[in-house]
Order: sequence, then structure tokens, then C-alpha cells
Amino acid sequence: ITWIAPSVDRDSSPYWSADGTKIAFLRRPGLQYGAATFSFRGRGPANFAIWVADAVKGTAQEVWCFPKEEPLYYSFRNFKLTANDRILFTAEHDNWNHVFSMPLTGGEPVDLTPGEGFVEQMGLSSDGKTLFYSSNLADIHGRHIWKVPTVGGKAVQLTKGATIGTYPVALSSGRKAAFHYATAVHPTSIALVPANGGKIKVVAPEKLPAEFPMKELVIPELVVVNSPDGLEIPCQIFLPKGAKKGDKLPGVVYTHGGPIRQMLLGWHYMGSYFDAYAFNQHLAIHGYVVLSINFRSGIGYGRSFRNAPDTGRRGASEYQDILAGARYLQSRPEVDPERIGKWGLSYGGLLTAMALARNSDIFKVGVDMAGVHDWSTLRGRSSDASASKLARDSSPIVNVKTWKSPVLFIHGDDDRNVPFQQTTDLVQKLRAKGDVYFELMIVPDEPHVFLLYKNRMECYNRAFEFINRFIGK
Repeated sequence: ITWIAPSVDRDSSPYWSADGTKIAFLRRPGLQYGAATFSFRGRGPANFAIWVADAVKGTAQEVWCFPKEEPLYYSFRNFKLTANDRILFTAEHDNWNHVFSMPLTGGEPVDLTPGEGFVEQMGLSSDGKTLFYSSNLADIHGRHIWKVPTVGGKAVQLTKGATIGTYPVALSSGRKAAFHYATAVHPTSIALVPANGGKIKVVAPEKLPAEFPMKELVIPELVVVNSPDGLEIPCQIFLPKGAKKGDKLPGVVYTHGGPIRQMLLGWHYMGSYFDAYAFNQHLAIHGYVVLSINFRSGIGYGRSFRNAPDTGRRGASEYQDILAGARYLQSRPEVDPERIGKWGLSYGGLLTAMALARNSDIFKVGVDMAGVHDWSTLRGRSSDASASKLARDSSPIVNVKTWKSPVLFIHGDDDRNVPFQQTTDLVQKLRAKGDVYFELMIVPDEPHVFLLYKNRMECYNRAFEFINRFIGK
């Protein structure tokens, strides 16, 4: 075994050069004792360097490093070395996550994907000359497939309109790219698009099941809600077909997890959010007006939106977005302002618990799936007393006294993301309070997002029945 430039730093993502003589890899600083290896909320400093090693001599040198520490958004996951020896990596130098390219020998990186949009997934042609990627550049509330030469040049948009395009993979022939395809009514499938643009062909599944209710689905609309501090918050509203002024329909607010996620105007490309979109459609089909809120600290709207100040355990500033969304929903002419519910998974569960704890006057029922309820205990108690107090004050747990509305808790007891104790602790406090009606769906051996289909189905059936019982017709 030959160790390449051993150090106290963290090396990862090795790639061989085309001729087998070089290895490109990432080097990130070592950690102080007790420091987290990665910020799951996209707030950690990027501060990585690109190194190239001589595989024969065993020597290595730095060919590029970040000019300054910048907040990280999974930059190291999109590090690649192409077949034509171009190093590709992502960085947020100008508020947006872009792909940069540079020669294996080093030099000034070229921004392959400039503009006000970010790149999420990417794939390469077999010859390494073309990058295919998914971006929201032309549609900030969606995703489309693009291509660009890896040496730099004009980017070409391959999908347009209502299509949601993600996870592109170039076919070996180079003439087509496969990708995840979806629309507002067509669930995520595998499709092909010509490398020069043209007609999209769905190839798997070739035909949806006969019982799939495509004609019953609604097309969500974009609405922008102004939060109290002036920040514009993008949302999607699901209006039942035929809904009109004066109908007095019940409303439901949904918030995604993460929080580094973005809900779209169509079927989502991630499993649990695919399910969430389906459930929001189910609610709309059954007469509910649903508002899905892309609250601050989510992705898709730039680094400054994602890294908004005082969110989460630092002050829960994102809750004002939820409250603004709920008040907007109450103001809709189709909605009964006295029948508003709330649901969400993970971070969305946290915001559900917070909504019920702080504003049971607005939110009359909630479904809290695997939510965080006490930031101060999520990763163990902090030795910093002021930080621990702020974390607790930013949690639903401190407002239990004003919690009045009924809630359904759903949690798997093998959750490795949000410890099951987050729910057991809150339930004990509600039991002690004595005047809050709650139900439990505890699923043994299930993790954060349920693995078994039957458990997912029971989860959403229970959620619908519970919401419907308290604010349905």
C-alpha cells in the first residue's frame, strides 16, 4: 500500500486520470475534537482544496483551493474527473451552486453554469466532453435538463415547459440522455431526450396503471407570500377542482423536511417528497385547499435564502413564514379560516408541532411525523449555556402550555435522523398537561422514512383520517 500525501486533513473522492498516472482528490481540513464531520443544513464552511497525485512517484500537490471559506452545499459530492482530464466541482461563489471546470494540471476554474440558478445533479458523456445537469436556471421553481461542454461554452436547455427534469445520465452513444421525468400530473418516470434537444420519450414505465387517477389530479399554482420581515416566500397552492369563492373549504399547510429541500410544481424527485406531493394531491382531491410552503433555509433560491439568519435552533425565524402562509390561506375566498390544519415530516414535523404549540388559534389539527421537538437535546446537550437556552427557546417544547389542538404523532422507533426520544419526551409533557387530545402511530423497526410500503400506506391513511375527523366536511 502506498499512502498518498498523508496528513491531518481529510481526503476523499479520488479519481484516476485517463492514462492512469494521476489521481485527483479533495482535501478538507481536519476537525477539532468533537466537531461535526458535516453540516446537514448546508451551513458548514466549504474550504476544500483540490489535489493531484502522481500515482507512480506517490507525490501530490495542491492545484486549487477555495479563495475563502464559504457556506457549503454538498460541494464535495459533485467532484468529478472527466475522461478528457477536466476536473469538475461545484461551488457557490456568487450565491448560486454552479459547476466549475479546470485542467488536471491546475489553472483558473471556468464557471460552466453561470446565472441565477443552481445545479443539483449532473452526469457526463462517455468521452468526458459534455456535462449534462439539472438546474433551475430558467425556472427557479422547477428543474430542467441542460448540457454544456466541459471545457466551457454555451449551455443548451434540453427540457422546457411543465417538465421536471432531474438526475441526467448520458447514454453511451452520446446521442441521448436519460433522466427522471415528471410533471404536475405525471409521476416521476424514466425518459429519454435527444442530446441536441427534441421530443421527450417516457420509457419506464411505458404505461401508467389503469387505476392511476391522472384526470383527478390538480395542477398546483405558484403563490408568493410576504413574511412579516419582508422576505418573499414561494409556495404552491393546490385548489380542488371547481373550488370557488364562498365554498368555505378546509385548508391544510404543508412544510417539507430538511430543511435544505424545495417543493416543486409537480411530482418530486426524492422518495419521501414524492409521497408528500401525492398526499397533498389526495387532500385536494377530497376537498382541501393545500398550501405547500418553501420556507427560508430551503434550497433553490440561493445561498442567502438557504442561510437566512436566526433559523432553526438559532431563533426559529422560519416560523414567521409558516404563520404568514397560514394567514394567507385563511384569507383565500374558497377557504374556511376556522378549519386550518398542518402536517409535515421531520423538519416539517417540527414546524407542525411549533404551529400547534404557538398558534392553536389558527391550526386546529396537526399530523407530526418524526419531528424535532427540542433542539437543545437533538445532538446532545451543549456546554454553551446561552446556545443551549436559545436552542430550547427555538423549539416547540417551550410552548406546550399554549398547545390546544389535537395531534397525531407518527414515528418509527429506529429513527437514526431524529431520535425517537424527541417524540416520547413531548408526549410525556402533553400527558402531564392533560388537555390536549393526541393519538400515536408508533412503528417498530422503521427508520426516519418508512421502508415498508404497507407502513407508508397506513401512515398516510391514518393522517388523512385524523385531519378529516377534525376539520373535514
